[in-house]
Amino acid sequence: MTTERTADTRPSIDGALVRRLVDAQFPQWAELPLELVDPAGSDHVIHRLGPELSVRLPRHSGAIGQARKESEWLPRLAPHLPLAVPVPVGVGEPGFGYPWPWAVSRWLEGEVATVEVLAESSVAAVQLAEFLTALQRFAPEDIPAQGAHADLTAGSLADRDRATRAAIAEVGDAFDAAAMTELWTAALDAPGWDRPPVWFHGDFHTGNLLTVDGRLSAVIDFGELGIGDPARDLIIAFTLMSADTRAAFRTALDVDVDDATWTRGRGWALATGLNAYTSYAAVNPRVAAQTTRQITGALIG
Repeated sequence: MTTERTADTRPSIDGALVRRLVDAQFPQWAELPLELVDPAGSDHVIHRLGPELSVRLPRHSGAIGQARKESEWLPRLAPHLPLAVPVPVGVGEPGFGYPWPWAVSRWLEGEVATVEVLAESSVAAVQLAEFLTALQRFAPEDIPAQGAHADLTAGSLADRDRATRAAIAEVGDAFDAAAMTELWTAALDAPGWDRPPVWFHGDFHTGNLLTVDGRLSAVIDFGELGIGDPARDLIIAFTLMSADTRAAFRTALDVDVDDATWTRGRGWALATGLNAYTSYAAVNPRVAAQTTRQITGALIG
């Protein structure tokens, strides 16, 4: 997850609460069984609702805008994208002590993508490049001007400078601190995106890709969807791909990925990898492995 978060009070979310919310606000689904999806992401508690739906409740305040953002934009994006994306069918309101909007979407079949299955797949690398190309080309007639739509306005690498340097110091001997500092400085110093802003997924990493029978099938979790510099979506090259498939991915991208853009992408991979590593690696071996790969890949380039 790319969003940096401050400490907040997290509501208790259990199956009984989800059942009450669904039954009260969507009575047409009151008879459908609920099943907790585990492991879920760090941002949402997810339940499967019957065979065709899912219910997602934000765990923390940093994720509370996702339900309405996906409801507004994903139906418009989906026809233009070569992989499936979530199909929102309802936005729930706060209730029974739960404080935030929540979402009901169509259930997407598939397994979370893994390095073991896809890292060496040039086909998958090209598919991901084609997905980003299609996303970047999306241009609705009423596309918001940069800065005019607050929830589509992204932060910059510079916004992460203090937290990233603190994380470099915090991880100690786990990684090469000098190499991380050198990469981070280079990413901050690289020329910025000087072309028209484009759409980006914003949290484009392995955990947000689904596969069916070993092939990419869907992209999920558009909470960081925005308009601006496409470099942040290059994170996928360092979370999933090998050196060879990274090269195929970069070549297949429609937007010219010059050295400055690639360096900024490596900076995004480093910053977001460190954020997740310092937050979760000590308590989640899966996150520790994923973020170690991401940080190491960013350093290699």
